[in-house]
Amino acid sequence: MTTLEVVGQLGIVFALIVLARLSRRLGHMTHAKARYRGFYVSAALLLIGVSARLVNELLLHENRREMLWVLVYDGIPAFALTLAVLFAWRYWSWLLAERD
Repeated sequence: MTTLEVVGQLGIVFALIVLARLSRRLGHMTHAKARYRGFYVSAALLLIGVSARLVNELLLHENRREMLWVLVYDGIPAFALTLAVLFAWRYWSWLLAERD
């Protein structure tokens, strides 16, 4: 199951990078502030969680439950996705505000 979790999180990392690149291009055209960098930060934080899952899968094969391990394994990816949602809401909310 952990291998599929890694693949899933890598897919989310890829999606965040694509969203960051799209946001950068949109911001360049509209002369908006460079808030797209938050997507790159979120992707980097998510990669830390992916790395922890890979270490657990390849080397340890244990279900470690120390507080630091839980924070790295589950907490950092959760924080990264929350951060990405906040940046997406802030950067792309104008789409929802458009009316005919």
